[in-house]
Amino acid sequence: MASGKQLIVERILRDRAGIWDQIIAERELPKLILRMLLSIAICLAAYGAVLGASNSWLQALVSTVKLPLLFLATLAICLPTLYLFNLVFGARLSVLQTCALIMVAITVTAVLTFAFAPISLFFLITARSYAFFKLLNVGILILTALIGLRFLISGMRALNEHVIVVSRLSNQVVVSASLPERELVSATVGGAANPATPPPTNGSGPAAPQNQEAMAPHPAASERPASMILLYIWILLFGFVGTQLAWTLRPFFGNPRAPFELFRDLDGTFYGDILSTVGGLLG
Repeated sequence: MASGKQLIVERILRDRAGIWDQIIAERELPKLILRMLLSIAICLAAYGAVLGASNSWLQALVSTVKLPLLFLATLAICLPTLYLFNLVFGARLSVLQTCALIMVAITVTAVLTFAFAPISLFFLITARSYAFFKLLNVGILILTALIGLRFLISGMRALNEHVIVVSRLSNQVVVSASLPERELVSATVGGAANPATPPPTNGSGPAAPQNQEAMAPHPAASERPASMILLYIWILLFGFVGTQLAWTLRPFFGNPRAPFELFRDLDGTFYGDILSTVGGLLG
């Protein structure tokens, strides 16, 4: 989890630009992804143990495995979609770059979730209300996921800015390199060699201005930035897949009045269960 004496999450939070530069340059991405994976597994496993502790030690043990599995399985399901979205739009993100970007978001989510574990444990001990405990932790997971996804958006924007800058510099080099060729051709035909040659006109007397738009550099078609609209659509898809998968893998929370269950029947929906829980708590 550490590079030297620095945890990977400290590097992400303190040197965000350095993380984006490493992903852009594709420098040691497998090592970076492995370190983030280790941090995600440890942090989410610890928080999963807190979620299941309200039922029994066995439920806590199972939730220790289930919560990291939930996030990583959601990543595995949704990663090909984001990668193909970028290919369709024309962006040049590799699979490792796409995976590293999402892993940064999940790492931030996992570490922030782990930071809320003492608060969750405190209310588990003092509140003695399963409905409140469940809503509290759902709120924590939603909040930390939103913060993590902001890092994903920030990283995609950094990659887009890099693509635009590189494309402009590349086109400027091409334009600059073509100027001597134009001068050589003009001199060969006598245009530049004869200073008395009048400048081209548009038929009304004064010289016609050069087409500045034609001279301006444009990003190459093969180096277009990733579409932020597609990213937002993918984030919504990621959220729906994650919540449905969480409903499939439940229970994560340990109802103290229910026996231990490894899995439950697929009846109802995640959103319906949350609304009914809120109604029961308010009623």
